[in-house]
Amino acid sequence: MSVTDDLSQRSDFKIWQCILCAYVYDEALGDPDGGVAPGTKWEDVPDDWVCPECGARKSEFDMIVVG
Repeated sequence: MSVTDDLSQRSDFKIWQCILCAYVYDEALGDPDGGVAPGTKWEDVPDDWVCPECGARKSEFDMIVVG
């Protein structure tokens, strides 16, 4: 896979940031330690998942616009 292919696939993923502690959830990376596999879209993250840094709920994350 070329770097260009990797970047184009990467653009399909979004990044979400905790408004309480600034932890970043990257859909491409997931949260394996929290039971969320890499590539898991935000809408597919379980509703009971919490921020691994501060324990905030999903509703306390905002999508970050990159670019």
